[in-house]
Amino acid sequence: MNRFDRITAILIQLQSKRVVRAQDLAARFEVSLRTVYRDIRTLEEAGVPLYGEAGIGYSIVDGYRLPPVMFSKEEAMAFVTAEKLMERLTDKAIKQHFESAMYKVKSVLRGSEKDFVEELSSHIHVRDTRALSEGISGNTLEVLFRGISGKKVVKMSYKALGRETKTERFIEPIGVYYENDHWYTIGYCHLREDYRNFRADRIYHIELTEKDRLEDRPTLNEYRELWEADKKSDSLQKVVIRVDKKTAVYLQERKKNFGFISEAEKEDAIEMTFLTTHLEQGFARWYLMFADCAEIVEPEYLKDHIKKLLEDMLRKI
Repeated sequence: MNRFDRITAILIQLQSKRVVRAQDLAARFEVSLRTVYRDIRTLEEAGVPLYGEAGIGYSIVDGYRLPPVMFSKEEAMAFVTAEKLMERLTDKAIKQHFESAMYKVKSVLRGSEKDFVEELSSHIHVRDTRALSEGISGNTLEVLFRGISGKKVVKMSYKALGRETKTERFIEPIGVYYENDHWYTIGYCHLREDYRNFRADRIYHIELTEKDRLEDRPTLNEYRELWEADKKSDSLQKVVIRVDKKTAVYLQERKKNFGFISEAEKEDAIEMTFLTTHLEQGFARWYLMFADCAEIVEPEYLKDHIKKLLEDMLRKI
């Protein structure tokens, strides 16, 4: 990136956040702090009203905005890709907000980029693999985002897996994540008086309340770090299995959910090592899905447990 492009990109980043640290700019553009300071002085000399505070960062005076900059063809391509993902993987409200934002983005594209975007759009498709799922209704994600950013309590009607009735929940959401074709939120549940995981497509009604959180809550990243630490402190059980190479290919997506640690080639098989806290109910039942193409190396107890599960199954056939 030449100096002009870098200075322009720095200005855009300064307009995108309230405070930007010099260290973050140096890391993003892979330059020294001295270079960042020189670029900042160039912006100031050009009339950009910046102010900085030692140890905090740089900010642009409120109210100062430059007209939108032109996007490159590569950036336009990224927007189209994001648009396709938003169409398939979010709720109705977020889709509408993104659609409105995309009109603004497209309005500042050059003519050739507009043609490029229109042409490319018809050649990108995101396949939704969620079988028989009704998807996320209404404004579920939008309300969760508002609850997280505003530190408010959210009221929702929720139907847990395997339950026939819905329950009314008041939760303090701390984060939202996407995993295995579904959106989830983690929040402190007033009913259970503890943190719980909720799947977004099982939320039938949701609304933001005026109630503030009962107390400060960790961010999603902080919560997951604490959860991982607690998980490691539990009694983990080591499991080693050998799986036919042809079958091992189909286990790549799910193996991490069962404590996968490492794997190594052993002649015509792949030897996988796991550390799990759910050996009998979780790991054993997952193993049954491909048991005819695998063998258990250790522990011996798991072999006996699998045999018992198979005997129970045969009695019911």
